[in-house]
Amino acid sequence: MGFSPGAAYDVWARLMAQHWSKFIPGNPSFVVQNMTGGGSLIAANHVYNVAKPDGLTLGFVAPGLYMEQLAGRKEVQHDWLKFSHIGSPESTARIFFIRADTGYKTIEDLRKAAEPPKCGATGVGTASYFWPKLLAETVGFKLTMVPGYQGAADAHLAIEKGEMHCWGGTLQNYFGTEPSRTWAKTGFSRVLSQSGQKRDPRLSDVPTIWELMDQHKTVEATRALVKLMLAPEDIGRSLFAPPEVPPDRVKVLREGFMKMMKDPDVVAEAQKRRFEPNPLSGEEIEGLLKGLVQPPEVIERMKTFLQN
Repeated sequence: MGFSPGAAYDVWARLMAQHWSKFIPGNPSFVVQNMTGGGSLIAANHVYNVAKPDGLTLGFVAPGLYMEQLAGRKEVQHDWLKFSHIGSPESTARIFFIRADTGYKTIEDLRKAAEPPKCGATGVGTASYFWPKLLAETVGFKLTMVPGYQGAADAHLAIEKGEMHCWGGTLQNYFGTEPSRTWAKTGFSRVLSQSGQKRDPRLSDVPTIWELMDQHKTVEATRALVKLMLAPEDIGRSLFAPPEVPPDRVKVLREGFMKMMKDPDVVAEAQKRRFEPNPLSGEEIEGLLKGLVQPPEVIERMKTFLQN
């Protein structure tokens, strides 16, 4: 588990660990180990290079790391296409929110801001970093990005203390975990934009980045960049084993995962936590990854974007 306790990834991991064994022959126990750092990069590298390819060690990390691989970062010591992909419990959508007492009510207010808000993030190149930065550069406002937080829980604490003003997390985490779930109810925070193609019903008054690009007549090259960098949200929360796990074991894990995700108890518990289960199979994830191939000029622009 590539993030700290308390965040949506951690909640999902513990929910799955509780139920998955029922759908695996022999009913093996599952143990959740939090291995933080680099926005889940350390966990991904560990599964790829250290874990044995026996299907007994799985990684649960942010698929936005695939962007870092495309960018050629030396810290990325794995190949996403070679992982034994098992599935994803849900696809995700990004939101950008800010403390309401900053006075910024819309993206247009940020475009006029005299001093850039401070926005916490995990590792450089992860979605919590590049999504706010992408939104800012696409629409035309400034942010001071502060990477290095171990996970959303740590960044949220910094926001509560007033050390940070904003965060680029997932819509599911915002409404599904604390403290952001309470923030949404009390008005402590305000969502200014979202990444989905359509507005979420709970944020019907919040524009999507696609609407903002239409409003500001964003050029096609930038739209292609946005499409590439937001594509991992379709994968959601990636779950995989090391490369070269025997096919029969991958098959058992994949089938068990999909059966678990359809189990009424799992669905009910996930919904109770404000999650929205919409699982992807390992085969579907592999197809999505292969579909991320883009022209060289788009990849080069992405590299430049992630390096700044």
